[in-house]
Amino acid sequence: MKRFWWTLLAVLIVAAMALSACGKTQEATQAPPEQKKPFVFGLLLVGPYNDHGWSQAHYEAGQYVEQKLGAKMLYVDKVNPADRPGTTPDQLAEDLVSKGAKLIIFNSDDMKDAALTFAQKHPDIYVIHASGDNAWKEGKNYKGLPNLANVMGKMIYGKMIAGCAAAMMTETGQIGYLGPLINDETRRLASSAYLGAKYCWQHYRNKDPKDLKFKVTWIGFWFNIPGVTSDPTQVADDFFNSGYDVVLSGIDTTEALVEAKKFHDQGKKVYAVPYDYADACEEAPDVCLGVPYFNWGPSYLKLIQAAENGKWQSTFMWVGPDWKDINNPDTSAVGFKEGDALNDEASDAVTNFIDELANGLNLWTGPLKLQDGTVYLKDGEKATDQQIWYLPQLLEGMEGQSVPQQ
Repeated sequence: MKRFWWTLLAVLIVAAMALSACGKTQEATQAPPEQKKPFVFGLLLVGPYNDHGWSQAHYEAGQYVEQKLGAKMLYVDKVNPADRPGTTPDQLAEDLVSKGAKLIIFNSDDMKDAALTFAQKHPDIYVIHASGDNAWKEGKNYKGLPNLANVMGKMIYGKMIAGCAAAMMTETGQIGYLGPLINDETRRLASSAYLGAKYCWQHYRNKDPKDLKFKVTWIGFWFNIPGVTSDPTQVADDFFNSGYDVVLSGIDTTEALVEAKKFHDQGKKVYAVPYDYADACEEAPDVCLGVPYFNWGPSYLKLIQAAENGKWQSTFMWVGPDWKDINNPDTSAVGFKEGDALNDEASDAVTNFIDELANGLNLWTGPLKLQDGTVYLKDGEKATDQQIWYLPQLLEGMEGQSVPQQ
């Protein structure tokens, strides 16, 4: 009997070992679970990715999406006729698609035709155009392409704040505006800066708006192209040499700031306000009053996440600041960082002005006239988004061209 039980026990042990070995063999032969491939998106930058301005703000937004979503960014910078003659943005987008991109961001108004051409040719690729209006149903240029979205920060607020800072610090009452090329976008932004400057000049400094001089000089493109545009360094110097002690920049790069520092180092009391990029003041903190900047990350994250999840919808996004905290990197599309050169009194005024805007102050309210004297908004009339977006001229009280020379 004992022999029987010992024999049975041996059989059971052998069977258990066999089952265990079989299980291990199956585990060894099973492939590990396949890891999710990152969503690949492409970014076309009109200027250098590290320009301390417009293009760098987009580039860092792409990095933000990579971090938050686990996506992968492919990019091409210096996408403009001077740096890449004979090559169009849609051709470069084709190359990014060949490398795996399922969504392409065209980051400049200068690329609007190429973005539209590409979106029409590739209905299976998602397209984001920064600053355009082809996806705006209530706009003038709606195309109704299901794979196309437009996104733009409501920089009219950032420019108003910048104008306020300039008005609080000018001692000569002369503010210069270094403008890029002339179009609807640049007119509304320069005019917003003027409205902010005029309001703070009048309501915080108790001065007559007629005594405020605000001049716009355009260079002809978003940044300097030697032999094609006016030299922004020379334009900034001309402002400072003729009594303008604050220059607001509307271009993608930092020449206004660089030149202000040069004059400051020579003992002159001048200031500048750069544009686009949150950390632009670091280039010359002693003369920087602050910077109105774009934060593209949250908007890009929302759109790219929708594309990855199959929930994409063609949309037009003109996104304002998060008034709870305009410098919140996860929620605010537009911000303003005060610079070291802004004194305490001016800083308090700018803070109060931001609070006024947050609580409903609307400077795009009549009576307002266009530069040629035409009534733009009647007394008490508030501008619609379309009236602001498609501003046809600079506003009355501003110096400078309203339309390109023929």
